[in-house]
Amino acid sequence: MATRQWTEGEGKVPTHTHPAVTHSHDHYHLTHHYRGGFGDPVEHRVYWHTHEHNHAELTHSHDYDQEDELQHHGREVHIHDHAAPMQSPA
Repeated sequence: MATRQWTEGEGKVPTHTHPAVTHSHDHYHLTHHYRGGFGDPVEHRVYWHTHEHNHAELTHSHDYDQEDELQHHGREVHIHDHAAPMQSPA
């Protein structure tokens, strides 16, 4: 059973819902690499691969253009179960 989603307030783009979808594109991962020492001891490392995966239905709002959201979806860091990426709840 899906969890009900809503927004508390709206950004520049009104609240909208994206349907559940299964697709493939480069899938990015972000890790924090501890270098030690003082100052900025954490380095961000990005790696990627491609495989088919799903996205659950999503209701949200945001302050950036909706066309930008759709066009740059593949550049977003995603979370899903790599053992079963097409059945992931994320």
